[in-house]
Amino acid sequence: MVAAIRVHNVGGPEVMVPEDVDVGAPGPGQIRIKQHACGINFIDTYYRTGLYAAPKLPFIPGNEAAGDVVAVGEDVKDFNVGDRVTYNVTLGSYAAERLLPAERAIKLPVGISYEQAAGMMLKGMTARYLIRRTYKVEKGTTLLMHAAAGGVGLIISQWAASLGATVIGTVGSKEKAELAKANGCHHVILYRDEDFVARVKEVMGGKLCDVVYDGVGKDTFPGSLDCLRPLGMFATFGNASGPVPAFNPLLLLQKGSLFMTRPTLVHYTATRADLLDCANDLFDAVKSGAVKIPVNQKYPLKDAAKAHQDLEGRHTTGSSILVV
Repeated sequence: MVAAIRVHNVGGPEVMVPEDVDVGAPGPGQIRIKQHACGINFIDTYYRTGLYAAPKLPFIPGNEAAGDVVAVGEDVKDFNVGDRVTYNVTLGSYAAERLLPAERAIKLPVGISYEQAAGMMLKGMTARYLIRRTYKVEKGTTLLMHAAAGGVGLIISQWAASLGATVIGTVGSKEKAELAKANGCHHVILYRDEDFVARVKEVMGGKLCDVVYDGVGKDTFPGSLDCLRPLGMFATFGNASGPVPAFNPLLLLQKGSLFMTRPTLVHYTATRADLLDCANDLFDAVKSGAVKIPVNQKYPLKDAAKAHQDLEGRHTTGSSILVV
């Protein structure tokens, strides 16, 4: 039996209960991982509250972690006991040990720690697909990054700036503004004190952005659309304040024949080839120094409820992890 966090009924942070679970031996195509650190993300709260439906109850929350292979199932050829690995899969990471399909595991390169990996696989690969595939950011691109001091926001801001883009970020406090400025943002907007649409137009000299990356959702819609040039891209990839409300697609025409997408990492890494391309691109960016992974909050596994309270209360910056 190993320590884990389980959810028996959806609801607030208090529904996450520390329990001992039986992991068992890996079956064909599986590996067993002893985990050292588990990432915490807003998507974890969506499953906990029931906004996203878990396949069954009870379930173990969490989507990313890093650790060591301690057992290998039949037909597994690419991994051995002792390998350092990381991953991003749907559910099951808030545990001291777990089974994982080997095809979804990624070998952790030298120079990247377990804690860094746990704090970046979901957020970092999300950043990678958003700026390299959803809308290809390059020199001269101007983008608006909502929640620029959050986990995805800090990574996108650094990475996009290293590519030569102009990065405008929104944040909720002066402390977060300083953090965003130190991590690639050229202009920072305090969205609680300022009209972010008016400020974007001001800092752009009347021009508008090529792309808006929005993990906030309801509270920044439809203002995000007003920050885009004609034919610009609105990438809404999260629901931190609640889902974007239903709207008439004619609004996109009226705002300038805009493009809108609601992407998810699962589809961008559906094949093993895409998964490895995405992960290796992220590893290269981190190892080069272009992207740093600030793990600013660490909690014991048993304190997962406190971690969710802090995340939903906007008391965190960068990445948060559970230490096993």
